[in-house]
Amino acid sequence: MRLTVLPFLFTLISLTVFSQTSNYAVAAIPDSLKQNANAVVRLSEMNITISSQNSMILKSNHAITILNELGLNSLDLSEHYDKRRKINKIEATVYNAFGQQIKTYKRKDFKDTSVADGISIFNDNRALYLDYTPIAYPFTMVIETETETSNTAFIPSWLPLEEYLVGVENVALTINFKPELKLKIKEINFSKSLPITKTESVNSIHYSVKNIAAKRREELSPDFQKIFPVVYFGLENFSLENVQGNASSWAEFGKWMYEALLADTEEIPEETVLKIKQLIGNENNPVERAKIVYKYVQEKTRYVSVQVGIGGWKPMDAKEVDKFGYGDCKALTNYTRCLLKSVGVPSYYTVVYAGTNRQDVQNDIASVQGNHVILTLPTANGPMWLECTSQIHPFGFQGDFTDDRTVLVVKPEGGEIVRTKLFSENETIKTLKGSYQLTSEGNFTGKVNMVSKGLEYDNEFGKERMSRENQIKQYKEEFDNINNLTIKKITLNNNPKSIEFTEELELQAEGYAQNSGGKLMFALNAFNQNSNVPKKYKNREFPFEIQRGYTNEDETEITLPEGFMVEAKPNGTELTNEFGYYKIEFAATSDNKIICKRKLIIKKGFYDKTKYEEYRKFRETIAKNDNSKIVIAKA
Repeated sequence: MRLTVLPFLFTLISLTVFSQTSNYAVAAIPDSLKQNANAVVRLSEMNITISSQNSMILKSNHAITILNELGLNSLDLSEHYDKRRKINKIEATVYNAFGQQIKTYKRKDFKDTSVADGISIFNDNRALYLDYTPIAYPFTMVIETETETSNTAFIPSWLPLEEYLVGVENVALTINFKPELKLKIKEINFSKSLPITKTESVNSIHYSVKNIAAKRREELSPDFQKIFPVVYFGLENFSLENVQGNASSWAEFGKWMYEALLADTEEIPEETVLKIKQLIGNENNPVERAKIVYKYVQEKTRYVSVQVGIGGWKPMDAKEVDKFGYGDCKALTNYTRCLLKSVGVPSYYTVVYAGTNRQDVQNDIASVQGNHVILTLPTANGPMWLECTSQIHPFGFQGDFTDDRTVLVVKPEGGEIVRTKLFSENETIKTLKGSYQLTSEGNFTGKVNMVSKGLEYDNEFGKERMSRENQIKQYKEEFDNINNLTIKKITLNNNPKSIEFTEELELQAEGYAQNSGGKLMFALNAFNQNSNVPKKYKNREFPFEIQRGYTNEDETEITLPEGFMVEAKPNGTELTNEFGYYKIEFAATSDNKIICKRKLIIKKGFYDKTKYEEYRKFRETIAKNDNSKIVIAKA
C-alpha cells in the first residue's frame, strides 16, 4: 500500500508545485529580460540519465515566450529519431499573453517526416514536428519530450544562452551517470558576469543559471561558442550504434576508430590496384604518386551522402566505392587512403569540423566530434590535407572550409590532434594591375588584370564555372562603385598547379566622372574600393575577431582627357598598426597620366573590445582614401 500511495502523493505534490510556479503571463517576465528580446526562455530543464554504456534517456521541459514574429526563429517544435533513438513522449501546450492555457497538442498531433538533407541517397533520420501557426503575439509554448537511445557517444553540450535576442529566465541541466562510465567535462567561457550554479557528486552533475538578459549581436563578434558559456561532455566508455568504444585519450579513441570503423573497409579490387600502378608507372615520389591517385578519384567518383545507422560514422567499404563510383566524405576519403596504401603511400583519415566559420575539435576532451572527414598526407615538408569530396579543388588545397583548426588524425596506432594549414596574410594575396582612359564627357574605357592566390584563389576560381550572365552579374557587384558599367570581355585562367586564378577584363562605363560646369570629379582608384566600415558602438560589449588575413596590391594607370589640367588631387596616406597596413599614393607621370598605387594588409586576430574603435577608424580611413577624388578642368 505504501509503495502505491507514496509515488502518487509525490506526483501530486510535484504537479501542485509546478502549477504554482508556472506563471506564463508575459507580465511576469522581468523587464530586463524583455529588453532587446524577440523571445524569452521561461524554463529550460534537461535531465539526462545514462544508466549503462548503451542506454541514455533525455527528458526535456522547455517553455519559451515568443514576443513577436521574429521570435518564431527560436521556436523548436521537433524531435528527431532513428532506429537507435526513439521518442517516448512528446507534447506541447500553448498559453496566451495572460498565461492562460489555449491548447494542448499530443503526440498524434505531431507530423512524422523524413529528415532529408537534399544530398543523402540513404538517410534513416526522421522527426516528429508540430506545424504551429500563432494566432496572436505574444504567446508561450511549453514542449515536453523524452527520448531514449543506445548511442551514448553524443551527450548534448549545455549552452545556457543559445542565441542572440533571446532572454533567459531559468535554465538547468542535470546528468546522472554510472561512475564506471567516467563522464568527462569541459567548461568554457565561465565568468563572474554570468554566475552559474554547479553541484556534483560521484554519479551526477547539475548546472543552473537564472535571469540572463538578451544579447545583441555586434559586428565582427566571434562565434557564439567563443564568448558565451558552454559545457562539453563525453564518456570515456561509450557506445556508438552498438559498437562499444573507449575515449580515455585521443590516442585510445583514434585507435578505436581505426579498428572499429576503418580496418575492415580497406579491400581494393585487384584490377583497380593494377590500374593505379599503371598510372603511376616509375614515379617514386610519394607526393607525385598521391597527385595521380587524387586525380583518379576526382575523375572516377562523385559525392553523395550516406546517413544510415553506423554508416553515418563508418565509411562504405572501399571496394563498394570502387564499384559504384560514389560516396560521402568518409567513403571518398577512405577510398583515397586505401588506394594510396595499395601503392605504398601512407595517409590518414582525419576528422574535422568543416565550415567557413572555424571550429576546433576540443583537444582536451576525447570524444566523437566533427562533421566532416579529410585526408592527411605526410610529406617531407609537413602534412598536406586533401579534400576528397571535391572534383574541382587542386591537389593539396583546402580553402577556408577546413583551414586553420584542430583536427583528429586517425592512425592505426592511435589518434593525434593537429592543426590544419593557416593561410597567412602573406599567402592570401590578390594583385591587380589596371588602366583606364577618361573622355571629356566623363566616360571611361579600361582594362584590368587580377591574380588571386591562397584563400583569395578559393574565393574566385568558381567564376570559371559560372554562366556568362552570372559572371557579368558578379563583376558588376564587385565594381559597384562604377555606374553604368559594361563588361566587354572576360578572360579567365585557372592554374591548379600553381594555385593561381587570373581574371582579365575589358570594361566601359558612361558617366564615371561627375560633370559640374565643365569640371570632372572622380575617384582615381576605380577598381578596388573597400567601402566597408564596421558599425560604431557607444558601448561595445564583446571582443571582435578578424578570422582571416589577406593582402591586396594594386596599380592602376589613369589617362586624363586631352586639354584637361588637374585642379585638385588627393595626397594619399600610409598607416601601420596591429590590425594591418594601408598605403595609397597618386603620382603624376606626365601631364595627362596618373599612377594610383595601393597596398592593403589585414591581419587575423582576436581582439579585446577596447580596441574595436581603433580598428573601426582604421577601416574608415581606408574607405575614405580608397574613394578619394580628383578634380580636373579644361585648361
